Amino acid sequence: MMPPRKNMGRVSPFLLILLALGFFFATYNLVTMIIHNRVTRSSSITTSTSNNNGGSEWFDPVQESGLKSGDHRKFHVALTATDAPYSKWQCRIMYYWYKRMKDRSGSDMGGFTRVLHSGKPDNLMEEIPTFVVDPLPAGLDRGYIVLNRPWAFVQWLEKATIEEEYILMAEPDHIFANPLPNLARGDHPTAFPFFYIKPSEHEKIIRKYYPEDLGPVTNVDPIGNSPVIIKKSILEKIAPTWMNVSLRMKDDPETDKAFGWVLEMYGYAVASALHGVRHILRKDFMLQPPWDLEVGKRFIIHYTYGCDYNMKGELTYGKIGEWRFDKRSYLRGPPPKNLSLPPPGVPESVVRLVKMVNEATANIPGWETE
Repeated sequence: MMPPRKNMGRVSPFLLILLALGFFFATYNLVTMIIHNRVTRSSSITTSTSNNNGGSEWFDPVQESGLKSGDHRKFHVALTATDAPYSKWQCRIMYYWYKRMKDRSGSDMGGFTRVLHSGKPDNLMEEIPTFVVDPLPAGLDRGYIVLNRPWAFVQWLEKATIEEEYILMAEPDHIFANPLPNLARGDHPTAFPFFYIKPSEHEKIIRKYYPEDLGPVTNVDPIGNSPVIIKKSILEKIAPTWMNVSLRMKDDPETDKAFGWVLEMYGYAVASALHGVRHILRKDFMLQPPWDLEVGKRFIIHYTYGCDYNMKGELTYGKIGEWRFDKRSYLRGPPPKNLSLPPPGVPESVVRLVKMVNEATANIPGWETE
């Protein structure tokens, strides 16, 4: 069943533009306030170690502050989505594995919401708990649909009733491989460090949005907004700034060219830094086949990359393989049931991914309808 929704009428484009302008000025007021008042950061927060990719590998402010994990407070799982067939089938698989893992030992999962930013209900409303929000005004995303993600979270956080104190921001192409505990510790959110998010290598650009007076560029974590487990009250403060910074980045040709398809991820990282929020970085939060070879104890499979192999089990990345699984092969509709398993020699992570997709498609009613 669909959870209660409030204020579901469409908001006029003019009002959305006014809201965007309001968030623009709010962000500048925030920056000015921080510059003049020099918000103090806890002396217990130290810089993280650097890896060979130039990004932070681990950052855990809790180790120095003395906070303890294990509060096991429930978190609400939220993912943003569109009504396109490509998004729908991924959401259905994601929700299936949420239900399979939710009540297992070690899980702190609470409720689930698909935040649908298409502005109108679709045919999955009864299957997946869904909250409908409006997209950005036509043309404002400039074809970069991911810009709708922060605006969707702003609306959802403002209008929805969310019982849990924490929120997991997830994506349709996530599969829960193991029961997920609350990895956040108190006010310290937890995120996955992406090797391709490198604030230190883009200092000139980052400084357009994160002034020197606020501290070193290393205060900007090498993350996106997903996966992140964060206190709802903290996300409510970050989300409008995240939206505003992302829109400003898209409007700046230099930033847009440098960041490309990960621009919105940088937007979240910068917005968090503007609010003085650092994330605990957990590499075991997620794995990404085919590069990560085993699932092990990691919690989420992110199948954003295509998996191409020859029949000897050798990776042929960049070249269509004799055997392949790539979500982009199914832009117009869902993958068929009972996909062929990879040939011998293919990493366990890829085999596990395909088996989990097959289990979901075999058990979701009316799978091949859309």
